[in-house]
Amino acid sequence: MASLGRAVQIFILVSAILAAMFHARSEAFTTFCIIFSSIVLEAFPFMLLGTLVGGFVEVFLSREQLVSFLPRNQKAAIFSAAFLGILFPVCECAIVPVVRKFIQKGMPLGSAVAFLLAGPIVNPLVFASTLVAYSFDWEVALLRTFSGLAIAVAAGLFIDSLLQGKTALKSDGITHCGCGHDHDFNTPMSFPKKIKAALFHGAADFYDIGRFLIMGALIAALLQTLADRQDFLVSAASPFAAIPVMMLLAFVLNLCSEADAFIAASFRPMGIPLSAQLAFLVLGPMLDIKLILMYLGVFTRKMIILLSLFVVLSVFLVMTCMEATKWM
Repeated sequence: MASLGRAVQIFILVSAILAAMFHARSEAFTTFCIIFSSIVLEAFPFMLLGTLVGGFVEVFLSREQLVSFLPRNQKAAIFSAAFLGILFPVCECAIVPVVRKFIQKGMPLGSAVAFLLAGPIVNPLVFASTLVAYSFDWEVALLRTFSGLAIAVAAGLFIDSLLQGKTALKSDGITHCGCGHDHDFNTPMSFPKKIKAALFHGAADFYDIGRFLIMGALIAALLQTLADRQDFLVSAASPFAAIPVMMLLAFVLNLCSEADAFIAASFRPMGIPLSAQLAFLVLGPMLDIKLILMYLGVFTRKMIILLSLFVVLSVFLVMTCMEATKWM
């Protein structure tokens, strides 16, 4: 698997060099470069923040301290973990390395999934950006938050009931830190050494997960370059057709949860129903191309497939029910 990963990275690098040599002046190549650069530059600062937080969690937060934050009851712990995004306000670009460290520290799988999915939505900055994008329409911001919370808790309970840590977690990504040196945090360390160790861990995670982000950004940029967004909108003429179309758009666009509300709001004048806009806003922070590739650094393929199917089906059913009942 490691050799395959290196082969894919080499193939991507060689393809990029050849494209730059022979198609540098084409409009499609220029569009691809702009989209790829925007995705990477938008995500990297948040991912850097997430890996730094993960490094400090690794060094300064013991397993006992982390577990003590959650209730002993398993279902209550999953519900409580969904609200951790309020205390750790990071978007989906940064939450994967934080969740990875939480799992290393002993957070139960169901709780980790609930935090992973809900964190980028209950983030106070995301709530504020949604509120501003929709002209301080509190209903939209609250519907996004609570529907995201409900789906995240349900996903946590679902995964917890089906999978155990050994079948869900990627062993080479969880059992060791990958920082390249031995350490024992039970041994007393000076504060400067702890800071240095935290930065080492953050740098290792940044490289380990960052490569998946780059590959995801590349695939997303290719799809956005080759696909016509107008085709998406034309196929969304019916309210019930608009929901899967907007979900697909969220999966492909790879937007940051702190900025996607402004894109979703721009679809209102086009007649896209609010249920479809919410499907876009809820699915995007939970599942898109770059996230799936970043999940590969933490979870097994079985876990990713089950989680992806559950999230997609849940978002579709929740938004379809909202539209069918005219609740909005």
